[in-house]
Amino acid sequence: MRVRLVLGLAALLAVCVPSGAAQAAAASCQGADVPVTGVVPATMHGTLCVPTGGTADTAMVLVPGATYNHTYWDFPYQPETYNFRQAMNRAGYATFVVDRLGTGASSRPPSALVTASVQAGAVHQVIQALRGGRIGGTDFRKVILGGHSLGSLISVIEAGTYNDADAVVLTGITHRIVAPEVVDIFTSSFYPAALDPAFAAKAYDPGYLTTRPGTRGPDFYAPATTDPAVLATDEATKDVFSTAEAVDGLGVADLLPYSRQIQHPVLLAVGDQDHFFCGSLGSNCASSAALKAQEDPYFVSAACLSTYVQPGAGHDLNLATNTAPYQRAVRQWADAFVGAGPEPITPPAKACV
Repeated sequence: MRVRLVLGLAALLAVCVPSGAAQAAAASCQGADVPVTGVVPATMHGTLCVPTGGTADTAMVLVPGATYNHTYWDFPYQPETYNFRQAMNRAGYATFVVDRLGTGASSRPPSALVTASVQAGAVHQVIQALRGGRIGGTDFRKVILGGHSLGSLISVIEAGTYNDADAVVLTGITHRIVAPEVVDIFTSSFYPAALDPAFAAKAYDPGYLTTRPGTRGPDFYAPATTDPAVLATDEATKDVFSTAEAVDGLGVADLLPYSRQIQHPVLLAVGDQDHFFCGSLGSNCASSAALKAQEDPYFVSAACLSTYVQPGAGHDLNLATNTAPYQRAVRQWADAFVGAGPEPITPPAKACV
């Protein structure tokens, strides 16, 4: 009887306490506009979230991809499942999720000036501000840089140029591009943001592109792991990118490949249904081991390359219904190579073989 009473009370609490309350307790968050210099002076906006009661020694800087802003990492729908930022906060890591220049609450320079290299320079200044205590008043001892898709290409340029992150997470890219799929999205799905009803009143110049309505599902998701409500939220929160970002992002970061300049541990993660990078014309995404064998030549030994393939997920790993194992894989890798606390971490003995 007593056991039934306890279980009944637990069930009642689960119903009566909003899930958002538990999530809010996991971290305290504050927005910040970081002044950055490059081609033109600008500000890169981000949100710093520090685990409640945590040591906040390690910060993850998270960079979204093309046509996304901070909501890719800080997804508002069913955050207990899809919100990567909250998952990392629960694991003890502080996060700083940015809006790339030209998107969200960041400055919007002329699109021709917004290259992936300029974005990388801005992210570098964000990392330096976090390490110097100029965001939130905490000197973060360790920084993990994470990107998705175009954000990963920007992260490759940042890490390869400045090597100021202790480790790098690259998601939604490999070094073998399925060229017909990439050409198709540029010719069929992208169009000037000024023509889109969501952006028509915002005076974007013609070099800023977004996705045509109805194209995000086929392009970024796998049908078996797609929640229609996630797709609707994605469409409602979509953003833009500049054509200049794509040019040096793909040309320098992926095709050169600039990744061989990275001197710190790297985790590369994809969904096996990512049709931009996986398949007979792209990478072997049948397993993490198969992907690692193909990607190893593009990284030096200091990168201690780790790979992860999420079965059933499309290009947007964060937003697949089965995203939990991927979140867990990132957390376990971060714990093994960097750690959330102040103590130095020795990577596993076989990690860099």
